[in-house]
Amino acid sequence: MPLTAPFRGILPALQVPYLEDYSIDEAEFRRFVRWLASHPGIGGLVTNGHTGEVFALRAEERAEVTRIAADEMAGRVPVISGICCESIDEAVEHARMAKTAGAQGLLVMPPHYWLRFGMKPEHVIEHFTEIGKAVEINLIVHIYPAWTRAGYSSELLAELARLPWVTTFKIGTREMSQYDRDIFAIRAAAPEKSILTCHDEYLLPTMVQGVDGALVGFASFIPELITALYAAVCEGDLRKAQAIQSRIYGLKAVVYAAGEPSGEAHARMKTAMVMAGRFKSDRTRPPIRPPQGEFRERIRAAVEAAQLEPLAVAVKG
Repeated sequence: MPLTAPFRGILPALQVPYLEDYSIDEAEFRRFVRWLASHPGIGGLVTNGHTGEVFALRAEERAEVTRIAADEMAGRVPVISGICCESIDEAVEHARMAKTAGAQGLLVMPPHYWLRFGMKPEHVIEHFTEIGKAVEINLIVHIYPAWTRAGYSSELLAELARLPWVTTFKIGTREMSQYDRDIFAIRAAAPEKSILTCHDEYLLPTMVQGVDGALVGFASFIPELITALYAAVCEGDLRKAQAIQSRIYGLKAVVYAAGEPSGEAHARMKTAMVMAGRFKSDRTRPPIRPPQGEFRERIRAAVEAAQLEPLAVAVKG
């Protein structure tokens, strides 16, 4: 994939299946990747996102899930790897490993010490610049909620948009007036760059702002509904979009439980995927655990009501 090629469409952040010893279940992961990529409207597959339990994976495991996905896709759909590191040196190291593994883009998350101590705009520019110069690969800016100390201002986003390696923005401000300003600032600075919503729990309201798609973990679970929702928005068919969103709502309510994405939400999603026949196991790496008790039954009821087609029906192998 050429440099400066923005990502568009629906990009699922992939869940990772585990065997009983918590090692990666490669056969299941390959089957899952094939199934996701078979849906029209999928613009890429994202490994090592929060949905993929990036915090629980060692550096070599992050490279391995990227290698498996890239090998299975063989260039049919671009694979993007998340970079979640504390230092520039570590981020460059992980970026090189991801590119060697077959990644055609990198989703660059803020270093998490910024969440505690904050950062200056020049720190952010340097972080992206050093990764871009070292690896020469398409970079996606992962924008955290506006209320965090790692939130980027609209002015900073405009500056990032002018960097040659930055091609795409994954906007998750979760503050709608800020979301509007961010989109305007990016479009004004570099209209050729693409903008993806990552508001899993606010899909329709954030898609209608004129974005280029979505990068969401929720699409790992219900790709057929989210691609259909985005297609309806692009066609200007609001009634159809509202009907699809209504179908998504029950699943959203049990996965996100009226909150934002979290480790527990990703575990609930994995359980729902098993109940829908889309995953073999809902194992998550400790300390995150699959839901139990009454909440598990609420997930089961929502999945049954959604009448989703099992993965095994859609893809053989």
